[in-house]
Amino acid sequence: MKLIILNLARSTTNEELKILFEECGAVQSCDLVLDKTTGKSKGFGFVEMPKPGEARFAIKSLNNKTIAGNKIRVKKAENKKV
Repeated sequence: MKLIILNLARSTTNEELKILFEECGAVQSCDLVLDKTTGKSKGFGFVEMPKPGEARFAIKSLNNKTIAGNKIRVKKAENKKV
């Protein structure tokens, strides 16, 4: 299940995000969205978790949690319609 994480501190790294979500289960991939010109975080990213039960647990336990001074939002990522 692919999750979107919003309102991340701009200083949050891929590694920090991965460690945070590994507390809830297996993490398949972890990608911060970076600004093309500055290379800095845009404040959101995606985490893929192979087991839906663990992903739902991550949503429940991490949504609205304060990380690095920011209250993050975690929800299931919607598939883009082309």
